[in-house]
Amino acid sequence: MKIIGIGRNYIDHIKELNNEKPTEPVIFIKPDTSLLRDNAPFYYPKFSNEIHYEVEVVLKISKEGKHIAEEFAGKYYNEIGLGIDLTARDLQAKAKEKGLPWTLAKGFDHSAVISSFFDKGELPNIDTINFELHKNGEVKQNGNTKDMIFSFKKIISYISKYITLKKGDLIFTGTPKGVGALEIGNHIECFLENKKVISFNVK
Repeated sequence: MKIIGIGRNYIDHIKELNNEKPTEPVIFIKPDTSLLRDNAPFYYPKFSNEIHYEVEVVLKISKEGKHIAEEFAGKYYNEIGLGIDLTARDLQAKAKEKGLPWTLAKGFDHSAVISSFFDKGELPNIDTINFELHKNGEVKQNGNTKDMIFSFKKIISYISKYITLKKGDLIFTGTPKGVGALEIGNHIECFLENKKVISFNVK
C-alpha cells in the first residue's frame, strides 16, 4: 500500500503560500509508516517547530490500474474518507530553498492522519463534497471538491501514467486554504458532509 499526495490543488491555498498554479498535478509520496489511524493522538516530533495541518479528501483505490483513461478513472475507487496531510513547514521551506525533495517534510511518522472510509454512493455528489477542519472547536479549513483544479478522475489518470495504482492505495487530493500550525494541547476534529470522522489530540 502506498500513499500519494497531491500538492497545490486549490487556488486559494496556492495563494496563501505564494506558490505558482501548476499546469499538471504536483505529486509526492508518503510511506505507510506515516499513517495515523483510529483517532490516536499525534505526538509532536522534536525535529520540527512548525507542523501544519492540511485537511484533504482521500480516495481509496479499489483495483489495480495503469494508463487509466480519465473517462474510466471513476471505476478505480469505491470509497472516500478524510485525511490530514501533516507537513513540517520549516523542513519544507529549507528543502524548497535548495531545490530539494519534500520527503522528510511530508513523510515523517504519523504525518498522514486518516478517517474511516465510506462508500462513495453514500455521498450526495462526489463532485461537490463539503469538508472541514476544526482546531479547538474553531473552523480553520472549509473546503468543497468543486474548487479543485484537478478532478478525482484527472488525478487518478495522471498518476497511473507513471505509477501503477494498486488496491488499497490512498490518494490525498489536496487541501483548501486555511492551513496553519499545530500546537501541543490542540484538539483537532474533521467533518465530511457535517459528519465528524476525525477527532484526536496533539501531545
